[in-house]
Amino acid sequence: MSSAHVQDTRLLDALEGGNSSTRLKAALAIGTHPEPGFVDVLVGRCAIEPDFFVRDMLTWALTRLPPQITVPRLRMELRSGSAQARSQALHTLSKIGDRTAWPAITRSLLHDADDDVARSAWRAAVVLVPDGEKQALATELATQFARGDREVRLSLSRALVALGDVVEPVLRTAMTHHDPAVRTHASATERLLHDPDAGFDLALNEARRVVALGPEREEKTGC
Repeated sequence: MSSAHVQDTRLLDALEGGNSSTRLKAALAIGTHPEPGFVDVLVGRCAIEPDFFVRDMLTWALTRLPPQITVPRLRMELRSGSAQARSQALHTLSKIGDRTAWPAITRSLLHDADDDVARSAWRAAVVLVPDGEKQALATELATQFARGDREVRLSLSRALVALGDVVEPVLRTAMTHHDPAVRTHASATERLLHDPDAGFDLALNEARRVVALGPEREEKTGC
């Protein structure tokens, strides 16, 4: 048995170790000296790794490998029944940034019932979307206004803001929605678009105030 094979076996064993520090070091070592043969192991570990920092290192290790090897494997993972597997695959695709993966960001992923998967899909989508499809993506993302808790809503707002001015017509439409929660979220996103330094909580509080005033007061205040 060659020394290289022994080293590979040790790294694979370390990736499954009970100590997160050991797994982290193994992922770092694999990424430092990337080998295509580790792709399946890295992707598989992403699906079950409980530690955030180790998962992030696994993603980094995958970005060190050629996209033509990693992207097809990650696209397969998007069909997994495991929410973590889908979420991590989306996260890694967003880090790789290879736009050939765009067709794999399906509507079902953007609407995934698991919030972490949906948030990862939104982030991946805005990185991978072709310029000509940004408007359609903005329209799709806008259907998720008022979804989830603060972190979910912030993720959606950030994704829409990242698309740039193309989202403005979509935001204006959402700001007339019958649901005040949708109007509030859309209004907060619109404020962030024009003033990124405002902060989400401040923008959200101001948007709630404006929505609470009602349409007539909104017109009088120029909002």
